Amino acid sequence: MAPTTQQPDAPGAGAAPARGKGRPRSAAADLAILDATRAALAELGWGGLTMGDVAVRAGVAKTTLYRRWPSKNELVVDAIAILFDQLECADLGSLQADIEAVVAQFADLLSRPETQAALLALFAEGTRDRQLQQRIRERIVEPQKVLVQLGRANAQARGEMGPDEDPATACEEIDIIFDTIAGTVEHRLLVSGEPITPEWIRRFTTLLLNAFPGLN
Repeated sequence: MAPTTQQPDAPGAGAAPARGKGRPRSAAADLAILDATRAALAELGWGGLTMGDVAVRAGVAKTTLYRRWPSKNELVVDAIAILFDQLECADLGSLQADIEAVVAQFADLLSRPETQAALLALFAEGTRDRQLQQRIRERIVEPQKVLVQLGRANAQARGEMGPDEDPATACEEIDIIFDTIAGTVEHRLLVSGEPITPEWIRRFTTLLLNAFPGLN
């Protein structure tokens, strides 16, 4: 790709590649738009949310909004995905501690009323829209599986787990572990409405790592 020319009066010159003609994107404006999207979704639901309303709430022109996100589907998914992008998998010295920390972060995120309302609306619409469902997988679900991959790699480096013998089997196991953790936490908070306490997290993680102890 040919190099682009940075406008001399552009803020943050040299900090990032130019995006082509026009003014550079504002990170603050992007965050304001995504914040406004979640607020509107929680208040109005999927059917009531419009791009125009989001633009007004965020204090940007509607044309600015459409340049960044051509459709409501893309906007809403990104507004929720940015929350999950904050989740981290730290190496805390043991697989038990690593999983407990991630579950605690995930539970804290899902405990927020704004997150709950936005996710429920998004998932409900996703059941009727295959393209939206695919975007949810690509932008929210698949990136979060990296947390499982990192936890697995840390455990292998510490000698808690053996190396992967078959990449395909490892991928299947990562999918199952992710689905088990995400599904359990989401069901408890969003369906059953039960709290997630540190003791519950410890019991859940212990059961996950020692599947049904006592069985031969």
